[in-house]
Amino acid sequence: MNYERLSKDKRIEKVEKTDFDLDQSKKDLEFAKSGLGTKNYNRIMATAYEAVLIAGNRLMNFLGYRSIGKEHHKNTFKFLAETGINKDLVSYFDKIRVKRNNFVYRGADEIGKSEAEQIIKKAKSLVQEIGTFVQEIGTRRKNV
Repeated sequence: MNYERLSKDKRIEKVEKTDFDLDQSKKDLEFAKSGLGTKNYNRIMATAYEAVLIAGNRLMNFLGYRSIGKEHHKNTFKFLAETGINKDLVSYFDKIRVKRNNFVYRGADEIGKSEAEQIIKKAKSLVQEIGTFVQEIGTRRKNV
């Protein structure tokens, strides 16, 4: 994991390390799942996306970084890609980032129920993988 390039490109900066917790991400995923009955699928997409973004930000803070600049959401996904966490899921949510942006700021990108369900499922997987990544770091640190 080499974050120097992201730092040089002013996409991230060092901060004081924090504890890691996924409570808010898990709450957001439950909220998104419970909202399927409302048929407000764009909002469900945005909430599931936020769960992933928060998990990514918590990971960054745990490692002593934060994303900066106008593209701070995009920078979070660049950071996640640098960690080696499931690149397919990270790439998928970088695309969801664009859809969410179009929905929030332009009122575009209507999605259906099956896509919303898929987004929730994939968000849960990525959040879990981020949690596993942190656990593995903790195990490595204890064994050193």
